[in-house]
Amino acid sequence: MTSDDNKFYDLRADCGKCFGLCCVALYFSASEGFPNDKEAGQSCINLLSDYRCCIHDNLTKRGFKGCVAFDCFGAGQKVAQVSFSGNDCSKDLASAPQMFAVFLVIRQLHEMLWYLTEALTLQPASPIYNEIRSRLDEVEQLTQRNPDSLEKLDVAAIRANVDPLLQQTSEWVRAEARRGKKARPGRSKLRPHADLVAADLRKTDLIGANLRGACLIAADLRGADLNGTDFIGADLRDADLRGADLSQSFFLTQVQINTAKGDLSTKLPPFIDRPAHWCIDEG
Repeated sequence: MTSDDNKFYDLRADCGKCFGLCCVALYFSASEGFPNDKEAGQSCINLLSDYRCCIHDNLTKRGFKGCVAFDCFGAGQKVAQVSFSGNDCSKDLASAPQMFAVFLVIRQLHEMLWYLTEALTLQPASPIYNEIRSRLDEVEQLTQRNPDSLEKLDVAAIRANVDPLLQQTSEWVRAEARRGKKARPGRSKLRPHADLVAADLRKTDLIGANLRGACLIAADLRGADLNGTDFIGADLRDADLRGADLSQSFFLTQVQINTAKGDLSTKLPPFIDRPAHWCIDEG
């Protein structure tokens, strides 16, 4: 890990410095892990006056899996404290739409910052560290712009400039993980955006796999060696990671792990926290 690793701190949600933006700005759908629908701009019924969630410790049991599956990457506090200088505009009918729009923009920018920051901890990417740092600084500077400017940003164009660096990083990291290893049967189905719903992958060679955007809902990964595996954008909801080794996996986020199943023997990257409910389930 490098000194850049401490930047992860600013990319973690700090709800105490936010105005409950994810609980107000976002649309909740009963078909996407919520017990009921909620319109964008409408406060969640569980949001308290001090912006805390009154059922935060029981979200899954209360049917709010969608909340567990969401991470603002620290965008909430950036919008609240930087973009709007600590002024809560979420209840101002005139200003609220802009605050919500800016929140969605910065959330996407902070997600890019998360991956770029991690790329700087991956030694195989060292030949392009300078390019990665330059792009990281550019994106960070964009997050400091005023609300009017942020609202007009072309996020897709920014992402198109970031993704080639992440893809190159992925190729080098996966190649290093696979060095000296022969491909085994089953690897042909391990490709970006693969449909691996409920797949039994316990005997599949997953080292250095490219699972970018793969659908791994309820997949069985118990005891799997996931060294050098790229998980960017992969859907790990209810994937069974008990006993799996993800310590050297990369482009993995906290929310992906929060939605998966694991236990005390699951090995995680150093910047990912073990979900409390894993320990409880372990028993």
